[in-house]
Amino acid sequence: MPASAGMTAGEIGGFEPMQIWVGLGNPGAQYAMHRHNVGFMAVDAIAETHDFDPPKKSFSGWARQGRIGGTRVLLLKPATFMNDSGRSVRAAMDFFKKDLADVTIFHDELDLAPFKVKVKTGGGTAGHNGLRSTEAHVGNAFRRVRIGIGHPGHKDRVTKYVLGNYAKTEMDDLSDLLGALAAEAEWLARGDDARFMSEVALRLRD
Repeated sequence: MPASAGMTAGEIGGFEPMQIWVGLGNPGAQYAMHRHNVGFMAVDAIAETHDFDPPKKSFSGWARQGRIGGTRVLLLKPATFMNDSGRSVRAAMDFFKKDLADVTIFHDELDLAPFKVKVKTGGGTAGHNGLRSTEAHVGNAFRRVRIGIGHPGHKDRVTKYVLGNYAKTEMDDLSDLLGALAAEAEWLARGDDARFMSEVALRLRD
């Protein structure tokens, strides 16, 4: 399959993203509300809030084009399943000739309290298969938006917890979180990670 994987120059229409933002998750309705899919949820919320183009099958995933403030961004949801996410990221980077400094990955984070958000560049994978795959394909010096899901308390419970749906009692908090991420995304686009984290935290505190 070619790197463009369904997206042609004509469909791009001269679109040249300044940044590529990738949400990690598993494709399919049965996974849609899993904690492991909160990366998918985040980029969907950003796309809707900032009126991105409809998704197109591209780069072994679904890609949406748009602007966040004055920054052109490609939003990408790999359709490769979590364990092979890096292949999709690599295809998009190669097609647009982007460096790791232009890439942001949104993902669930066991080691953060639920609905907390932290941003960092580089670091390990902490056993996250989507991050592990991305690192294997492109290196690890990409920016990560870590979305806390909390830890179930024992490593034997992790898989069931991560691959379980958000509880009904968490839905309001989840909706608030996704709304805050999307509303403050311009700070991320500008490269002001500290301001982004601060503004998201303020929204969630109100």
